[in-house]
Amino acid sequence: MLYLQIPLLAVLLAGGDNEDAFQEPISLQANYISYLYNHSWARSWGSVWLGEMQIQGWESNSGSITFLQPWAKSNFSNKEMKIVEKLVHVAHVQLLYNLRNHASEWKLEYPFEIQITGGCELHPEGHMVGFSQLAYEGSEVLSFQNSSWVPSLKGGTRGQQIGKVLNQRIVANKMTHRMISNTCPRFLLGLLDAGKADLQRQVKPEAWLSTRPNPGPDHLLLVCHVSGFYPKPISVMWMRGEQAQQGSQLSDILRNADGTWYLQVFLDVEATKTSGLSCRVTHSSLEGQDIILYLDHPNSKGWIILAVMLPLLLLLTGLAFWLKKRWTHCEPPSTLLPLERFQRSRDSTHT
Repeated sequence: MLYLQIPLLAVLLAGGDNEDAFQEPISLQANYISYLYNHSWARSWGSVWLGEMQIQGWESNSGSITFLQPWAKSNFSNKEMKIVEKLVHVAHVQLLYNLRNHASEWKLEYPFEIQITGGCELHPEGHMVGFSQLAYEGSEVLSFQNSSWVPSLKGGTRGQQIGKVLNQRIVANKMTHRMISNTCPRFLLGLLDAGKADLQRQVKPEAWLSTRPNPGPDHLLLVCHVSGFYPKPISVMWMRGEQAQQGSQLSDILRNADGTWYLQVFLDVEATKTSGLSCRVTHSSLEGQDIILYLDHPNSKGWIILAVMLPLLLLLTGLAFWLKKRWTHCEPPSTLLPLERFQRSRDSTHT
């Protein structure tokens, strides 16, 4: 009966009273996934995320919660965490039992995957919003609203059937409502307090320019690299004077090994129209002092020329080395042999 609480059981921690100001909403979300290969074989795992940072993990084989940050369990004692692990295990077993028992009725075709998400979101003005959804094969079937499960638009008949069964469990629904509206917000605020040093750290970005091969004739692909920044929100734009270049294309923001972020911004330009271009980087850690890299700066030109010429130099060096090695290991060309015979014939005639 506890399986609806799986996404939140891993975060039953008491939070603090301090609420730090954030410019963007920040969420605490727990994910549970169960993949049923057949009626008797399944694999399940879970994770808890604060924004885009995973702070906890869970895997059905071990049955234990792993903490990926030193502050991920807040002020919960080890004894209390053991209780949570037992509840998660019981909930997981009950979920598999219900899925297998109703697989035919709910038209769940093996192999299939069930996902459950739950959590809460803190908005800058201090408003909290709780949520929980259940999905089948990546498509949402139900959402939790006002202490009951409501079929989604894509849930169809399956959503109605599952919702009908789940809404008969009044006590379980009350527990779900309390967790996403009370326990989760308290835990989220506690995390923001316990992990304040990590979550509110400011790391300044490093930026540099380069070029890449461009298939278009007489065109250059300019690249502005920005790396090592934290937190994630950042603005990077190719500029000409004070005018942003609309042709700029952003790559995905990737995470570095140390938890900071990395980004590339591309601009396709005609080779004769690079004058006046610059890359501007705006980030909270810079405190209003944007990084501006000018393409026509002497150092920038040098690096770009080097980036273009270096592959050609390497190619020519390799070709020269190959020719020298081949010449060293080969015998004199055969075209000298007739000359040698001619010389010998001439010497014998004179004799």
